[in-house]
Amino acid sequence: MTAPTPTTTTNNPFKAALAQRRAQIGLWLSMAQPYSTEMCATVGFDWLLIDGEHAPNDVRSTLAQLQAVAGYRSHPVVRVVEGQTALIKQMLDIGATTLLVPMVDTPEQARAMVQATRYPPQGVRGVGAAIARASRFSARADYVHQANDEVCLLVQAETRTALQNLEAICAVDGVDGVFIGPADLAASLGHLGHPGHPEVQAAIEDAIRRIAASGKAAGTLTSDVAQARRYLELGATFVAVGIELSLMMQAVRQRAKEFGVGTGAPAAVAGPY
Repeated sequence: MTAPTPTTTTNNPFKAALAQRRAQIGLWLSMAQPYSTEMCATVGFDWLLIDGEHAPNDVRSTLAQLQAVAGYRSHPVVRVVEGQTALIKQMLDIGATTLLVPMVDTPEQARAMVQATRYPPQGVRGVGAAIARASRFSARADYVHQANDEVCLLVQAETRTALQNLEAICAVDGVDGVFIGPADLAASLGHLGHPGHPEVQAAIEDAIRRIAASGKAAGTLTSDVAQARRYLELGATFVAVGIELSLMMQAVRQRAKEFGVGTGAPAAVAGPY
């Protein structure tokens, strides 16, 4: 099958990079703090994932992190807690231009997510741009006419069902990339807690090849450097190579070990303070 000719957009550099199949190296953000998010932004990763599914983020904390990275080259990607039209509308209105939607198992779900990210007549996104950060509070008079083209939609395929429907999901117009979620995929394949299991890794590698062959951008997350390089070699375009919280805890635990302190268990609480 011949891949579609890549298109570009000038107002979302991450979307343009995916269309051109330029590798984008990212970092996962789970601490839900604008201070640590800005610290990570100074490093210069191509993209930073603000996690609304498993990290304790809400609309306001996500907004604060979008503001924290605005002055840096790293492109913020927001993972919504789930694929609800109202939640997606909020994230777009506060200025997210690239969204990652978890647990997309079918092309019908993927089409619904495309609809949620587009203004009518292409979609069902509610119009409130006049008071939204996305339009720079009406400073961008043409925002509503440009927004549909600027949005970059990434969907997560992370179950056995999603893998069975992978080509159909990739074929949905408006889906820019498909992200393989290793932890949930491992659970779906019967290997809960073991994303490194050979069966799971074989499924991830096969999925990356299939997504790339479809003409869409493939992505995933791993903290293993060699594994990340392997995924890129297979054709993945956007790969997160670590989680800031995990990297911090590794460093903290190593320092405690070096000085022979710490058990990792919380101290007993004698009573109320």
